Amino acid sequence: MNAADKHIGVIVGRWNEIITDQLRKGALEVLEDSGCKKVTLATVSGSWEIPAVAAQMLHKDCDAVIALGCILQGQTPHAQLLAGDVGSALMRLQVETKKPIGWGILTPDTQEQALDRAGLKMGNKGREAAAAVIEALSVLDQI
Repeated sequence: MNAADKHIGVIVGRWNEIITDQLRKGALEVLEDSGCKKVTLATVSGSWEIPAVAAQMLHKDCDAVIALGCILQGQTPHAQLLAGDVGSALMRLQVETKKPIGWGILTPDTQEQALDRAGLKMGNKGREAAAAVIEALSVLDQI
């Protein structure tokens, strides 16, 4: 997995920062290991703000974006609505720009589940999102 000649944006939501900080670290490790020299890192207040920043990055000069956030489920349907809207916006943007977006936005039921997915027990979803973006860029280069 080589991304030495790619410019990749990483967008991190601060909401649930104990989780998203671990996702960010994982994604940046993968990018460094892939040889990526040009990374634009942006921090936003939460997952809701990620699509607007992703659009700006992709319409400028980023080859791909990695979206990192954590939407914890609550007692109302707010989390499902938020996750659905953010996911739909990022999918539309990905298709529109023909540039990959790595989905590293967690939607767990509990903070414990989120911690597990941020590197404790179930891998680091930030690492996985970064690896998926690099693989998608490789496939797109071959087409």
